Amino acid sequence: MNQVTRPGQGPGTEDVIPVDDAKTLDGLFWRRCQRSPDQIAYQSYERDRGWQALTWAEMGQRVARWHLALTAEALEQGERVAVLLRNGPDWVVFDQAAHATGLVTVPLYTDDRPENAAYILAHAKVRILLVQDAGRWLRLAPAIGEETSLQRVVILEPGPAALDAVASDPRVVLAMDWVPATAPALPWRDGDPEALATIVYTSGTTGHPKGVMLSHRNILSNVHASLQVIDCFQEDLFLSFLPLSHTLERTGGYYLPMMAGASVAFARSVSQLAEDLQTIRPTVIIAVPRVFERVHHRVISQIQQRPLPVRWLFRLAVASGWRAFEHRQGRAGWHPMLLVWPLLRRKVANQVLEKLGGRLRIAVSGGAPLPAGVARIFIGLGLPLLQGYGLTETSPVISCNPLDDNIPQSVGVSLQGLELRIGEDDELLVKGPSVMLGYWKDPTATARVLGADGWLHTGDQARIVGRHLYITGRIKDILVLSNGEKVAPADMEMAIAMDPLIEQVVVLGEGHSYLTALVVLHEEQWRTLAQEQGLHPEQPDSLENPQLKKLILKRITTALHGFPGYAKVRRVTLTREPWSIDNGLLTPTMKIKRNRVLEHFRREVEEMYQMDA
Repeated sequence: MNQVTRPGQGPGTEDVIPVDDAKTLDGLFWRRCQRSPDQIAYQSYERDRGWQALTWAEMGQRVARWHLALTAEALEQGERVAVLLRNGPDWVVFDQAAHATGLVTVPLYTDDRPENAAYILAHAKVRILLVQDAGRWLRLAPAIGEETSLQRVVILEPGPAALDAVASDPRVVLAMDWVPATAPALPWRDGDPEALATIVYTSGTTGHPKGVMLSHRNILSNVHASLQVIDCFQEDLFLSFLPLSHTLERTGGYYLPMMAGASVAFARSVSQLAEDLQTIRPTVIIAVPRVFERVHHRVISQIQQRPLPVRWLFRLAVASGWRAFEHRQGRAGWHPMLLVWPLLRRKVANQVLEKLGGRLRIAVSGGAPLPAGVARIFIGLGLPLLQGYGLTETSPVISCNPLDDNIPQSVGVSLQGLELRIGEDDELLVKGPSVMLGYWKDPTATARVLGADGWLHTGDQARIVGRHLYITGRIKDILVLSNGEKVAPADMEMAIAMDPLIEQVVVLGEGHSYLTALVVLHEEQWRTLAQEQGLHPEQPDSLENPQLKKLILKRITTALHGFPGYAKVRRVTLTREPWSIDNGLLTPTMKIKRNRVLEHFRREVEEMYQMDA
């Protein structure tokens, strides 16, 4: 273990387990239990007992018991087992027990549609399914049907409905009955690092998801390389709230703290996240941009309601904090605003950061582009916010900004061991130890993106300036207008969604002479605006009001002021119903299914283009 001094934050203890010592993901867990048996591994909230902690030794005992239960099922090495649980120690226990048994884990999203989960279970020929409760199993069972590879369904939470499920289906058991009360200590497996560890189904925006095959070495190499960019210490406390079925959270918020010996607290729910942040007071969080956008919208909405002097002080705090950030990064010289920053940090910025727990030394944003305006506000308030980039197919991290070389407009520097190059159409190609083995049972799809030479085609357009990577667009998402002009809708949508009034947006225009937009209004903001405009917020006709649409288009134009003149939205369709996983318009990773949205609003889109000549 090494003592490291963190600038302005005191010493931290480094205790990173080398990849060669771990060999496999279960080997990583085994090594950590041996090294740090009495240290806190996980914290979680139990309904009747409040926040509870588990040491690495206690986790080792739990994994040993689940390992014994899985062994009793007599599965062949390499067979698939699936986990459909909320984030918590039990997710980790099942995953580690499966790896220790030589099995392959298939994560499922708890809020995914039953037919999607059923497809994954069938496609991967899953033998054992661990599910949170009887309610989730009863919703899933009809979609699965009788013809299935499932040998065992384990329900974690007991209750009357769970007992009924056990009585009515011989495959179903309660975890409390299936897992033995005691077990010998977990043995060292000495597994193959190149063996398949997990199949992660990408939540594609069109068609069925593809199963990304990742080996133990893929993930471990990615974790270790990430730790070369971002230091992590035993004193760190992560707050886990992205689903563990999301590769970013699984690698960055589960395996990475395990390799470093840090602790993880599992948030109760997204709705209770604000309270958990202040209770747990984490030092590290990993989130998608939508989380930061929502906090940003809330902060800005509250500031806009304050007196003019307060609003002025807030803007001054952000400006001086940003100047201080640029000065620390070596990109700006001394300026008189640096003199007022310490005072404004204490009086203004810290009031906002306290809502995030007040101890964050790293906040990582990944999974989608982070709006520049959001980054500027948080960094200006003193939050060490780092943008990264990756794909499920790369385990997932490709690049991330370091604390001492943070260019927020970029997605950072590439991880050690990865090679990057720019191919045709400015497409980013990646090669290295964390690149997937391929897509499960889909050699054709694999061949489309992964060459025999090992280069993975990301589908993202990029440029490299110095050592920093910039993502400039998505090859498939480029809109070509009838006049030949090309538009990247994702960039426009990100800019438009910065408006607190706009919850979700899709920009359209392929083959047409102008752009249009489908817009979901933020419910609370809409009610306020409706009253100001003399409209009834509950009346559907209110959304068709010409003056309202003119106002929305004006706000969209303002949001797009930095885009070329041809990138102007001329017509808009407004709706109040959010696009969600339940209505099939969002993927489980919260990405908009553009084709589904277009199909859902086909009539409205046709009406917006009736005037197209």
